[in-house]
Amino acid sequence: MGNFHIIDFIILTLYLAIVAVIGSFSGGKQKSTRDYFLGGQNVPWWAVAFAVVAAETSTLTFISIPGLAYVTNLNFLQITLGYLIGRIVISFIFQPAYKKGKLKTAYSMLENRFGSKTRSYASIVFLFTRVAADGVRLFATSIPLALIFRSSTLFAGFSNLQIYILAIIVIATITLIYTYTGGLKGIIWVDVLQMGIYIGGALIALIVLVRQIPGGLAAVNQFSEGVNKFSIINLDFGGSLGAFFKEPYTLIGSVLGGAFLSMASHGTDQLIVQRLLATRNLKDSKKALITSGVIVIFQFALFLTVGLLLFAFYKGAHPGSAAVPFAKADEIFPYFILHNLPVGLKGLIIAGLFAAAMSTLAGSISSLSSSTMLDLYKPYFSKEENPDKDLKVSRMLTIFWAVILTIVAFLFIQVLQSVVELALGIASITYGGLLGTFLLGALFKRTDQKAAIWGFSAGIITMLSLILIPFIMGHQALVHYTWYTFIGCSVTVLVGNLVSYLSKK
Repeated sequence: MGNFHIIDFIILTLYLAIVAVIGSFSGGKQKSTRDYFLGGQNVPWWAVAFAVVAAETSTLTFISIPGLAYVTNLNFLQITLGYLIGRIVISFIFQPAYKKGKLKTAYSMLENRFGSKTRSYASIVFLFTRVAADGVRLFATSIPLALIFRSSTLFAGFSNLQIYILAIIVIATITLIYTYTGGLKGIIWVDVLQMGIYIGGALIALIVLVRQIPGGLAAVNQFSEGVNKFSIINLDFGGSLGAFFKEPYTLIGSVLGGAFLSMASHGTDQLIVQRLLATRNLKDSKKALITSGVIVIFQFALFLTVGLLLFAFYKGAHPGSAAVPFAKADEIFPYFILHNLPVGLKGLIIAGLFAAAMSTLAGSISSLSSSTMLDLYKPYFSKEENPDKDLKVSRMLTIFWAVILTIVAFLFIQVLQSVVELALGIASITYGGLLGTFLLGALFKRTDQKAAIWGFSAGIITMLSLILIPFIMGHQALVHYTWYTFIGCSVTVLVGNLVSYLSKK
């Protein structure tokens, strides 16, 4: 099988089978949507902390962060400090409201504060955002599996399109099996396992690299042409206001942007909030969230260090140059895995790559079905309490969203890379509006539903204009992506308060 030995293939196959079995049985028997979508709300906080980290770590993180360190330095670590700060803020602003009201989705809080229209609006925005972003992630996950299939004689007669379709279906099907049968509790326990696998895989790569590079980490700056690859703090803010917002990974932009992004993703996104709602009480929920922020700092430090060692391993060669066989930074780590690791370890680390992907995909399927069921179906189409019927509908929705995500992943097989990158930024378009709407409810007592919807819409429209217009015109982005959530949130809060003031006048 080319660079992927039969032993590696067996390890990968066994891993995928074990994941499906553990996820199916660890979820226990579900009797209601509370069991299915919230794990009975008795999951240990430490397991939820690991599951939160696993859910936010996709294949793109696994392969892109080492590539980022390869072409830049350690400035990205500044963002992780913001991630931790954002989690601490959320644990004291939003989490008490979630636990106090015994809510089942993130958007139930908006109904309690503003009304059913705001809850439905937020839920629909979440559904569209999550489908687009995670459809792309599913496609990205299929790339290494497609490479493995392509190197096998079993698929010699398959076209490139057919190989990608097969790879996407395999990953989606395995993830669906344990998501459908195990519910959220099954997903969380599989996430605990998968986090251990992908962190272990990164550590193995780190050890192999250190042994193969004369001098180890000390050799990194030998090939950096005077640039300090170990630089963490970036105090270069540009010479003008415009340059300040465009400068990538500045200290202020990174910490502020990371904090607001984390507040949005971990305070308003059902993908993460659903896991936090599965804890026993508010204290456990806070511990899970803040601990996940600490873990993320160490996790990204590990991925970035792998990138620095890859830089030393390939002697600082630029991606796309004649000196190296990879064209883009994202290809560096996968290429090293397939061509420089021994048989067996290769299969284990590829399994780690799938672990990072499947945890996000499983969480996405569950959060999409829970939001559809609890925010849209129950309030409008089935208000009576019928646990058996609700559980059946929930499982049908799980299948439905798995199919939709698979179809969306198919759509990205033939598209341009620039369109893929745009789709990955969709979360940034809506996160600011979502966070701003939640803040309007939590911090501004005089705002009503009308003000919330106007503010939310203004935030989304502003970000669509800020991101799409430069892209369509072929211009450079007006601001660095770390500012997106902050800007969208600020517009939402300002417009919401303005509409509230004018309405009362």
